[in-house]
Amino acid sequence: MAGVSHATVSLFERGHCDTLSMAAIRRIAGAIDMRVDMVGRWRGGDLDRLLNRKHSALAESVAASMHHAGWVVEPEVSFSIYGERGIVDQLAWYASSAHLIVVELKTQLVDINELLGTLDRKRRLARQIAKSRGWDPALVSVWLIVSDTCSNRRHARNHATLLRSRLEFDGRQLRKLLRQPTSAQSGLAFWADSNPGSTRPKPHGPNASKVGGPSPGAPKVGLPGLGAPRSGAS
Repeated sequence: MAGVSHATVSLFERGHCDTLSMAAIRRIAGAIDMRVDMVGRWRGGDLDRLLNRKHSALAESVAASMHHAGWVVEPEVSFSIYGERGIVDQLAWYASSAHLIVVELKTQLVDINELLGTLDRKRRLARQIAKSRGWDPALVSVWLIVSDTCSNRRHARNHATLLRSRLEFDGRQLRKLLRQPTSAQSGLAFWADSNPGSTRPKPHGPNASKVGGPSPGAPKVGLPGLGAPRSGAS
Protein backbone atom coordinates (compact mmCIF):
# COMPACT_ATOMS: atom_id res chain seq x y z
CA MET A 1 0.00 0.00 0.00
CA ALA A 2 2.83 2.40 0.78
CA GLY A 3 4.79 1.53 -2.36
CA VAL A 4 7.96 0.63 -0.43
CA SER A 5 9.77 -2.66 0.18
CA HIS A 6 8.99 -5.07 3.02
CA ALA A 7 12.49 -4.39 4.38
CA THR A 8 11.70 -0.67 4.60
CA VAL A 9 8.44 -1.39 6.45
CA SER A 10 10.36 -3.68 8.82
CA LEU A 11 12.87 -0.93 9.62
CA PHE A 12 9.99 1.47 10.25
CA GLU A 13 8.22 -1.01 12.57
CA ARG A 14 11.41 -1.60 14.58
CA GLY A 15 12.03 2.11 15.04
CA HIS A 16 15.10 2.38 12.80
CA CYS A 17 13.80 5.52 11.12
CA ASP A 18 17.21 7.20 11.05
CA THR A 19 18.06 5.06 8.01
CA LEU A 20 14.87 5.99 6.12
CA SER A 21 14.03 9.01 4.05
CA MET A 22 11.21 11.33 5.15
CA ALA A 23 9.40 10.44 1.91
CA ALA A 24 9.40 6.72 2.84
CA ILE A 25 8.25 7.45 6.40
CA ARG A 26 5.37 9.60 5.13
CA ARG A 27 4.31 6.96 2.58
CA ILE A 28 4.17 4.27 5.24
CA ALA A 29 2.37 6.56 7.68
CA GLY A 30 -0.14 7.55 5.00
CA ALA A 31 -0.93 3.91 4.24
CA ILE A 32 -2.04 3.35 7.84
CA ASP A 33 -3.73 6.76 8.15
CA MET A 34 -1.14 8.08 10.58
CA ARG A 35 0.07 11.68 10.67
CA VAL A 36 3.80 12.36 11.01
CA ASP A 37 5.00 15.78 12.19
CA MET A 38 8.61 16.95 12.15
CA VAL A 39 9.55 19.45 14.85
CA GLY A 40 12.70 21.49 14.37
CA ARG A 41 14.92 22.04 17.40
CA TRP A 42 17.39 24.78 16.61
CA ARG A 43 19.86 25.73 19.33
CA GLY A 44 17.68 24.33 22.07
CA GLY A 45 14.60 26.47 22.59
CA ASP A 46 15.73 29.31 20.32
CA LEU A 47 13.41 28.28 17.48
CA ASP A 48 10.36 28.35 19.75
CA ARG A 49 11.39 31.76 21.05
CA LEU A 50 11.88 33.03 17.49
CA LEU A 51 8.42 31.85 16.45
CA ASN A 52 6.88 33.37 19.58
CA ARG A 53 8.67 36.65 18.87
CA LYS A 54 7.26 36.74 15.34
CA HIS A 55 3.76 35.99 16.62
CA SER A 56 4.09 38.72 19.24
CA ALA A 57 5.26 41.22 16.62
CA LEU A 58 2.29 40.36 14.39
CA ALA A 59 -0.12 40.67 17.33
CA GLU A 60 1.34 44.05 18.35
CA SER A 61 1.13 45.43 14.81
CA VAL A 62 -2.49 44.31 14.31
CA ALA A 63 -3.61 45.53 17.74
CA ALA A 64 -1.94 48.92 17.26
CA SER A 65 -3.58 49.41 13.87
CA MET A 66 -7.02 48.53 15.24
CA HIS A 67 -6.50 50.80 18.24
CA HIS A 68 -5.65 53.67 15.87
CA ALA A 69 -8.96 53.03 14.12
CA GLY A 70 -10.89 53.32 17.40
CA TRP A 71 -11.30 49.66 18.36
CA VAL A 72 -10.81 48.18 21.82
CA VAL A 73 -8.55 45.12 21.53
CA GLU A 74 -8.34 42.32 24.09
CA PRO A 75 -5.43 39.90 23.49
CA GLU A 76 -5.25 36.20 24.37
CA VAL A 77 -8.85 35.77 25.51
CA SER A 78 -9.32 32.30 27.02
CA PHE A 79 -12.70 30.57 27.11
CA SER A 80 -14.29 27.43 28.51
CA ILE A 81 -17.89 26.94 27.38
CA TYR A 82 -19.68 23.63 27.85
CA GLY A 83 -16.39 21.75 27.79
CA GLU A 84 -15.01 23.59 24.75
CA ARG A 85 -11.78 25.35 25.63
CA GLY A 86 -9.37 27.54 23.77
CA ILE A 87 -7.83 30.96 23.32
CA VAL A 88 -8.86 33.70 20.92
CA ASP A 89 -5.76 35.55 19.74
CA GLN A 90 -7.56 38.90 19.79
CA LEU A 91 -11.09 40.18 20.32
CA ALA A 92 -11.72 43.62 18.86
CA TRP A 93 -14.76 45.65 19.95
CA TYR A 94 -16.35 48.75 18.41
CA ALA A 95 -18.90 50.00 20.94
CA SER A 96 -20.91 52.46 18.81
CA SER A 97 -21.99 49.71 16.38
CA ALA A 98 -21.69 46.80 18.86
CA HIS A 99 -19.35 45.08 16.38
CA LEU A 100 -17.08 42.25 17.48
CA ILE A 101 -14.15 40.93 15.45
CA VAL A 102 -12.65 37.53 16.26
CA VAL A 103 -9.03 37.71 15.11
CA GLU A 104 -6.91 34.62 14.45
CA LEU A 105 -3.21 35.39 13.92
CA LYS A 106 -0.82 33.14 12.02
CA THR A 107 2.84 33.67 11.23
CA GLN A 108 2.79 30.41 9.25
CA LEU A 109 -0.03 28.64 7.43
CA VAL A 110 0.20 24.90 8.00
CA ASP A 111 -2.95 22.77 8.36
CA ILE A 112 -5.76 24.59 6.55
CA ASN A 113 -8.52 22.13 7.50
CA GLU A 114 -7.66 22.32 11.18
CA LEU A 115 -7.43 26.11 10.98
CA LEU A 116 -10.87 26.47 9.39
CA GLY A 117 -12.34 24.13 12.00
CA THR A 118 -10.84 26.29 14.76
CA LEU A 119 -12.26 29.45 13.19
CA ASP A 120 -15.74 27.90 12.91
CA ARG A 121 -15.68 26.94 16.58
CA LYS A 122 -14.62 30.43 17.68
CA ARG A 123 -17.24 32.01 15.41
CA ARG A 124 -19.94 29.82 16.97
CA LEU A 125 -18.88 30.70 20.52
CA ALA A 126 -18.02 34.35 19.84
CA ARG A 127 -21.14 35.94 21.37
CA GLN A 128 -20.78 33.97 24.59
CA ILE A 129 -17.06 34.76 24.79
CA ALA A 130 -17.83 38.45 24.27
CA LYS A 131 -20.45 38.50 27.03
CA SER A 132 -17.78 37.35 29.47
CA ARG A 133 -16.07 40.70 28.72
CA GLY A 134 -19.32 42.65 29.21
CA TRP A 135 -19.97 43.05 25.47
CA ASP A 136 -23.24 42.24 23.71
CA PRO A 137 -22.39 42.13 19.97
CA ALA A 138 -24.95 42.89 17.28
CA LEU A 139 -22.42 42.03 14.56
CA VAL A 140 -19.68 39.38 14.60
CA SER A 141 -16.85 39.26 12.07
CA VAL A 142 -14.06 36.68 11.86
CA TRP A 143 -10.70 37.55 10.35
CA LEU A 144 -7.65 35.40 9.73
CA ILE A 145 -4.59 37.67 9.64
CA VAL A 146 -1.41 36.10 8.27
CA SER A 147 2.16 37.35 8.03
CA ASP A 148 2.81 38.46 4.46
CA THR A 149 5.44 35.98 3.27
CA CYS A 150 5.96 34.19 -0.03
CA SER A 151 5.50 30.83 1.70
CA ASN A 152 2.15 31.83 3.23
CA ARG A 153 0.88 33.24 -0.07
CA ARG A 154 1.88 30.06 -1.91
CA HIS A 155 0.16 27.91 0.71
CA ALA A 156 -2.97 30.05 0.47
CA ARG A 157 -3.02 29.75 -3.34
CA ASN A 158 -2.75 25.98 -3.03
CA HIS A 159 -5.86 25.94 -0.81
CA ALA A 160 -7.75 28.82 -2.41
CA THR A 161 -11.05 26.94 -2.82
CA LEU A 162 -11.22 25.91 0.83
CA LEU A 163 -10.23 29.35 2.08
CA ARG A 164 -12.69 31.21 -0.15
CA SER A 165 -15.54 28.99 1.05
CA ARG A 166 -15.15 30.38 4.59
CA LEU A 167 -13.18 33.62 4.19
CA GLU A 168 -14.59 35.50 1.23
CA PHE A 169 -13.15 38.97 1.90
CA ASP A 170 -9.58 40.26 1.70
CA GLY A 171 -7.35 43.01 3.06
CA ARG A 172 -9.10 45.78 1.14
CA GLN A 173 -12.38 44.96 2.88
CA LEU A 174 -10.61 44.78 6.25
CA ARG A 175 -9.36 48.34 5.83
CA LYS A 176 -12.91 49.47 5.06
CA LEU A 177 -14.33 47.47 7.94
CA LEU A 178 -11.98 49.07 10.47
CA ARG A 179 -13.11 52.52 9.32
CA GLN A 180 -16.79 51.68 8.87
CA PRO A 181 -17.83 48.63 10.93
CA THR A 182 -21.37 48.44 9.62
CA SER A 183 -21.58 44.84 8.36
CA ALA A 184 -20.31 41.44 9.50
CA GLN A 185 -17.53 39.95 7.36
CA SER A 186 -15.22 36.96 7.31
CA GLY A 187 -11.94 37.19 5.48
CA LEU A 188 -8.21 36.67 5.20
CA ALA A 189 -5.66 39.49 5.13
CA PHE A 190 -1.91 39.27 4.64
CA TRP A 191 -0.27 41.68 7.09
CA ALA A 192 2.81 43.71 6.26
CA ASP A 193 5.57 44.74 8.68
CA SER A 194 4.99 41.96 11.19
CA ASN A 195 8.58 40.68 11.25
CA PRO A 196 10.74 41.71 14.22
CA GLY A 197 13.58 43.98 13.17
CA SER A 198 12.09 44.72 9.75
CA THR A 199 13.69 47.74 8.11
CA ARG A 200 11.01 48.19 5.43
CA PRO A 201 9.19 51.54 5.49
CA LYS A 202 5.88 51.17 7.29
CA PRO A 203 2.86 51.89 5.07
CA HIS A 204 0.01 54.07 6.21
CA GLY A 205 -2.56 52.02 8.06
CA PRO A 206 -6.26 51.56 7.37
CA ASN A 207 -7.24 54.63 9.38
CA ALA A 208 -4.11 56.77 9.18
CA SER A 209 -5.79 59.86 7.76
CA LYS A 210 -8.45 59.81 10.45
CA VAL A 211 -6.07 59.69 13.38
CA GLY A 212 -3.49 62.02 11.88
CA GLY A 213 -0.55 59.65 11.57
CA PRO A 214 0.62 56.32 10.21
CA SER A 215 -0.56 53.08 11.71
CA PRO A 216 2.13 50.55 12.70
CA GLY A 217 0.99 48.00 10.12
CA ALA A 218 -1.43 47.47 7.30
CA PRO A 219 -3.32 44.59 5.71
CA LYS A 220 -2.51 43.59 2.18
CA VAL A 221 -4.78 41.91 -0.33
CA GLY A 222 -5.73 38.37 0.68
CA LEU A 223 -8.76 36.55 -0.78
CA PRO A 224 -10.09 36.44 -3.40
CA GLY A 225 -7.19 36.70 -5.80
CA LEU A 226 -4.35 35.31 -3.68
CA GLY A 227 -1.79 36.89 -5.93
CA ALA A 228 1.09 39.16 -5.05
CA PRO A 229 -0.07 42.54 -3.74
CA ARG A 230 -0.43 45.25 -6.32
CA SER A 231 1.29 48.57 -5.92
CA GLY A 232 -0.53 50.65 -3.32
CA ALA A 233 -2.39 47.69 -1.84
CA SER A 234 -0.87 48.16 1.58
